[in-house]
Amino acid sequence: MSVAIIGVGLHPFGRFGDTSAIDMGAVAIRAALADAGITWPDVQFAFGGSFEVDNPDAVTSRLGLTGIPFMDVYNGCATAASALQLTADAIRSGQFDLGVAVGMDKHAAGAFTSDPVDYAAPPWYGEMGYFLTTKFFAMKINRYMHDHGISAETLARVAAKNYRNGALNPNAFRRTPVSVEDILASRMLNHPLTHYMFCAPDEGAAAVVLCRADQAHRYTSTPVYLRATTLRTRRYGAFEVHASWAAVDQDDAPTVYASRAAYEQAGIGPEDVDVVQLQDTDAGAEVIHLAENGFCADGDQERLVADGATEIDGPLPVNTDGGLIANGEPIGASGLRQVHELVLQLRGQAGDRQVPGSPKVGYAQLYGAPGTAGVSILTT
Repeated sequence: MSVAIIGVGLHPFGRFGDTSAIDMGAVAIRAALADAGITWPDVQFAFGGSFEVDNPDAVTSRLGLTGIPFMDVYNGCATAASALQLTADAIRSGQFDLGVAVGMDKHAAGAFTSDPVDYAAPPWYGEMGYFLTTKFFAMKINRYMHDHGISAETLARVAAKNYRNGALNPNAFRRTPVSVEDILASRMLNHPLTHYMFCAPDEGAAAVVLCRADQAHRYTSTPVYLRATTLRTRRYGAFEVHASWAAVDQDDAPTVYASRAAYEQAGIGPEDVDVVQLQDTDAGAEVIHLAENGFCADGDQERLVADGATEIDGPLPVNTDGGLIANGEPIGASGLRQVHELVLQLRGQAGDRQVPGSPKVGYAQLYGAPGTAGVSILTT
């Protein structure tokens, strides 16, 4: 059974004082319900995703205690992709007709750190730039640049593009353009990645209303169809977390597996995609994921970025809402933010950042350490 997206909603990303992640999740759900033209009692079930919130289902206390099944999921930075797939699969199976996927998180400023029990690393390890989002991703792109001739200027151009796009997005965290020169000159965290080449943990929420495709026109005249949702994990030999000297074979990357499965499920190829959302935890990640998702060969990113191919008005627009670099990353919400942006683009409702030419196919990819990837493909 096919699945349609009939409503999307977002709580802006940024810093919001005492506002809880649960309250942000409720805001996002209400916005998605209003977008779909329905009310909370119409919702038959939901999946919630969060890193910080132990029980995302507590959002029902803000919306109404209707007794629906509400299940929680956490899967690293692929949390939102997991919630989306589970919601879609519950409808595909025929168990439900209409449901909600919501992601919400509220992270403190600074690098993501982890429990010292798990990684034997004290809190200051991350604060000094020595942990996952700085150390690992820097090692990974450093090796990739060496092997495929990618320059530091290309990384800075990717980040500058995302800041420009974020400036057009009223819901983004960082809304000030930053020049290539300032990005290159910003504080070095882990070579070759400078401060302005990274996203920041922050706060926000996003929600999506899904229903059976054959019922979508009951709710909206502009449904967007979820043609593929895939999740894959790493295989032995993949160049992933804490494996900086392992043999590098891109075909072992979880994103490659998820991407190929999604294209097969949707019955299309990368050449059919009109607008793209990629995991840009750092500028280097966007560069690597361009190749891993089949949009170019390894090394071609240098020319594509220099030619403006990934700009909003280019032939392959990437991260039109500013991506993680401009929006930050509340883990549970990040992937549903991607879907929110794609739905707006496919409807022609993205305002100043609208991709020209009536895009018909949108593509979203998430990557979560230590090696989980999710891909979603949307069409009109």
